[in-house]
This record gives sequence, C-alpha cells and structure tokens, in this order.
Amino acid sequence: MRYRRDRSAGATYFFTLVTWQRQPLFAASDNVARLRAAFRTVLATRPVHVDAMVVLPDHLHCLWTLPNGDDDYPTRWNQIKGAFTRSLNESAKTPRGMPQRRERAVWQRRYWEHRIRDEGDFARHCDYIHWNPVRHGLVIAPGDWPYSSFRRFVAMGVYAPDWGGP
Repeated sequence: MRYRRDRSAGATYFFTLVTWQRQPLFAASDNVARLRAAFRTVLATRPVHVDAMVVLPDHLHCLWTLPNGDDDYPTRWNQIKGAFTRSLNESAKTPRGMPQRRERAVWQRRYWEHRIRDEGDFARHCDYIHWNPVRHGLVIAPGDWPYSSFRRFVAMGVYAPDWGGP
C-alpha cells in the first residue's frame, strides 16, 4: 500500500514521531544526544529550518519549514531515523519484520505530518509542542523540560518565562 502525504515545496509541517511500542528511549540523555547528532548530520546536507521541537521519552514533535522548491521531508526523516538507529547498540533494538532485511524496531514505521495552513495554525502547534511535557505529567511548567525549544521562544519574546506554569 502506498501512503499518500501532502508534499508542498517550501511549506511548514508539524510532525509527530513515536518510538516502537512507545519505548522510553529518550528518557536517557545519551539517546537525546544521539538524536541531536542524527539531526545535525542529516540537516547539514539536507537543511530545513527547525521552527519548534520537543523530545519526550517515547516520542517527539516538531515544526519544520522546508527550503523553497523542496518538498522532500520523507527522505530527511528516513535518514534521521536511520542515523539514530545505527548509533544505538544492538541491545536497544528489537528484531522485527523480515530477518533478511535485518530490520530493527526502534521507531514506529509511520509518522504523523500536518501541513501548517496559516499563522494561527502555526501558533497552535507551537503551543501544543511546548505544552506537551506538562500534558504528559513530566513537568509542572513548560520551562522545566530540558528537551524543548521553549526557552528559545522565551528569548524571542514569543512566550513569557512563566507561560503555562502553575
């Protein structure tokens, strides 16, 4: 089955990627560092603007704006997921699928994408991204979560430092 995705060159997209069976891979800071390295490696040759992002123990959300004339986010995600997976030791990978393909379960096969329609849609998704650690009970305020673009948004004046706090 061929999965149909919205592919608009130069557009901004919201993405959600989830680990296989919601394994809390990113509860370990060294795995967050591996994920950052995978992003740096791939985006060095296939750049995007990462507008907002949060990494939680078992999933991540982000907003990307693609370069003008470029609609190829699937290749970027494939490369990021692959680079992260290759950086893990074998004990962190669960065998799955066809043995001859050496497939390992680290990520769910698919991911959610949504093309951002306008400024209001962008703002709602930024709020969702930054509120997510609170929503999942990981912290009491967005600024308390270390793996988020929230502090950058505070520095830009988009949010007050106490936005979303108790």
